[in-house]
Amino acid sequence: MKAPLKGIIDDIKGRAPCYMQDWTDAYGSGARIFAPTFYIFFASALPVIAFGEQMSRETDGRLSPVQTLASTAICGIIHSIFGGQPLLILGVAEPTVIMYTYLYEFAKGKSDLGKELYLAWAGWVCVWTAAMLCLLAIFDACSIISRFTRVAGELFGMLIAVLFFQEAIKGLMSEFNIPKDEDKSLVKYEFQWLYTNGLLGTIFAFGVLFSSLKSRKARSWRYGTGGLREFIADYGVPLMVLLWTALSYSVPSKLPSGVPRRLYCKVPWDDDSNYQWAVVQDMGKVPLGYILAALIPAVMIAGLYFFDHSVASQLAQQPEFNLKNPPAYHYDLFLLGIMTLICGLLGIPPSNGVLPQSPMHTKSLAVLKRQLIRKRMIKSAKESIKEQASSSEMYGRMKAVFIELDTAPPTDGSVNNELKDLKEAVMNIEDGGETKGKFDPEKHIDPYLPVRVNEQRVTNLLQSLLVGIAVAAIPVIKAIPTSVLWGYFAYMAVDSLPGNQFWERFLLFFITPGRRYKVLEGVHASFVETVPFKHIATFTIFQLVYLLICFGITWIPIAGILFPVPFFLLISIRQYILPKLFQPQHLRELDAAEYEEIAGAPQRNRSLRELEGGGGESQGTEEDFYDAEILDEMTTSRGELKFRTVSFREDRPQSVPREHQSDVGRRQSP
Repeated sequence: MKAPLKGIIDDIKGRAPCYMQDWTDAYGSGARIFAPTFYIFFASALPVIAFGEQMSRETDGRLSPVQTLASTAICGIIHSIFGGQPLLILGVAEPTVIMYTYLYEFAKGKSDLGKELYLAWAGWVCVWTAAMLCLLAIFDACSIISRFTRVAGELFGMLIAVLFFQEAIKGLMSEFNIPKDEDKSLVKYEFQWLYTNGLLGTIFAFGVLFSSLKSRKARSWRYGTGGLREFIADYGVPLMVLLWTALSYSVPSKLPSGVPRRLYCKVPWDDDSNYQWAVVQDMGKVPLGYILAALIPAVMIAGLYFFDHSVASQLAQQPEFNLKNPPAYHYDLFLLGIMTLICGLLGIPPSNGVLPQSPMHTKSLAVLKRQLIRKRMIKSAKESIKEQASSSEMYGRMKAVFIELDTAPPTDGSVNNELKDLKEAVMNIEDGGETKGKFDPEKHIDPYLPVRVNEQRVTNLLQSLLVGIAVAAIPVIKAIPTSVLWGYFAYMAVDSLPGNQFWERFLLFFITPGRRYKVLEGVHASFVETVPFKHIATFTIFQLVYLLICFGITWIPIAGILFPVPFFLLISIRQYILPKLFQPQHLRELDAAEYEEIAGAPQRNRSLRELEGGGGESQGTEEDFYDAEILDEMTTSRGELKFRTVSFREDRPQSVPREHQSDVGRRQSP
C-alpha cells in the first residue's frame, strides 16, 4: 500500500499536463463532435428518466425523474470539468435505485423516521458513504482494480444488461396492469382500455427496439446517399424515440385520456417539489441512533460505488482503445465521494460511473477519430496517386498525416509498428502482390488503420448540460409514452452485448460442430483457434452459473444490496481456483486483458473453400471485403469500430485446432 494520498497525487500529476489538450482536441472534429454528444445524451438521459419513474413508484413520489436528472447533470458537469478520466459517464443507475428502494422500505416502517424523514436519513447515508469513498481513495484502495480481470468486467457488464432486460420486461408487463394507488374506477382502467394500453405499449416498445437496432446499421444500407446513411447511423436512436413518441399521438381520438400511458412526474418548480432541495434542514431532526445506523447501508453503498465506478472507468479505457492519457482511479474515486456528499445534502440520489454508457462513449469517440484519420490519409494517398508518386513516397505521406493527427507524442518505433500492416499493403499491391492491382485507398486502407480515440472533455460536458436542460423540459418529457422507455431499455441491453467475449462464447453453444469452421472465416477472437472447445464451454458455463448467482442475489429482500460481494470474491477465485481447473495458456487466452480478434483473412477463407470445393479459385473480388464509403467490414452492427489487436502470442501458427480440422473434414465428406 502506498503512503496516504500518494495515489491521488500521482493521478493529478499524470493528468495535469493533459488538461488543456482535453479541451482543445475536441475542436479538430468540427460539428461531428455533436454525434457522440447526442448519442451519449440519449443513452444517459432516457434510462435516468425511466429509473426516476421507477423510483417514483417505489418511494411513493418522494423521488422522481426530476431528482435523477438533476443528479446526473450536476455530477456529470462536475466530473467533466474536474474529473481525471473525462471519458467516464456518470448517472443514476439501477443499483442506486435498488439501494434507495431498500432505504425507503426501512424508513417508512419506523415511526420516528417515516416517509417525512426518509430523504433526511438517506442524506446521512450519503454522508457516511462519501467519507468511506474518500478514505478508500486516500489509502490507495483502487490498486485492487488491477486484480479485476476480464472475467469480472464481462460478468458485471452482462449483469447490467440482464437488469436492463428485466426492467424492460417488468415495465412492459406493467402496461397491462393498474398502477399502484391509482383509482380503479377510472375509464382508462376498464379491462378493454387496459388491454388496449398493453397492446399499444408492446407495439411501441418493440418498435423502438427494432427500429433503433436497424438505424445503427444505416451505414451498410444500400439505399440513400452516404451523408443520409451516416446521419441516420449517428442520430438514428434518438430519432426513433422521437418518431415513436410522435406516432403515439396518432392513435384514434376515441381512446380515453391516459391511453397509451405516459410518464408522470412533478415539474421542478411546483411547491411540492421544493422540499427535496432543502432536505439538509431536516437532517438535524434524524435521531442519533439512526444517524449511526446509517453507517450500515453506507458500507454496502460505498462498496457498490467503489466497484461500479472503478469497473465502468476500467471498461471505458480498455487496452484495445489505445488511450494515450493516463488513468486517474484514485482521484476520480475521491471526487465521487465529494459528489455523493453534495447529492445527499441536496436530497437527490448520487450518480456514479455507469455501464454500458461509459465504454459506449469511448467507442463512439474512437469511430469519430477514425473517420478523421481515414479521411485525411485517403486524401493524401489520392494526391500521391495523382502525382504518380512511388509506393514508398505514398506510404511516407500517409505516415506523416497519421503522426500529425495523433495527439500523443509518437516514437518512430511505435508508429512503424502500428503502421506495419499498412506499409506492407501499400508495397504489396503496388508490387503486384497477392492483391493484384493498384492501391485504392478507398478500398484497401480500412483494415490497417490503428485505433485512436478523440480523448477530450467537451462531449461529456455538453451531454451533461443537455441533461440539465432536460430538467427544465419535464413538461415535454412527460409526453413520452412509458412503453417507449421500456423499448429503449431493451435496446440498451442488446446494444451492450457485442464485444462482450462472454456473450460471444455463449453463442458458440448454438453452433453445431459441423458449422463451427464458419467462425474461423469471419473476424474471431484468438481463443477460438488456440483453446479446445470443451475448455471454452467449461469456462463459459462457469461464468453463466456465476452470473445467475449474482442476479439471484438482487432478488433477495434487503440482502439484495450485497450483490457486489460476489465480484470481490471473484478476485480470489480467479487467482487461486481457476488456475487449477484450466491450463495457464488457455486461461490466459480466455481471460486475456485485451480483447484480441483475428480477421478472417481471405487466404484462410480461400483455403477452407479449396478444402470444400476441390481447390477452385475463390469467387468474388476485393470489393467483397471492403466498402469505400461505409466501412462495413470495420464497424460493428452498431456502426462502431471493430477492434483488431495483435495477439500477445505473435508467433502463434495460423492453424486450425485439431477439433476444428475434424469439423472441416466432416464438412468435406459427401
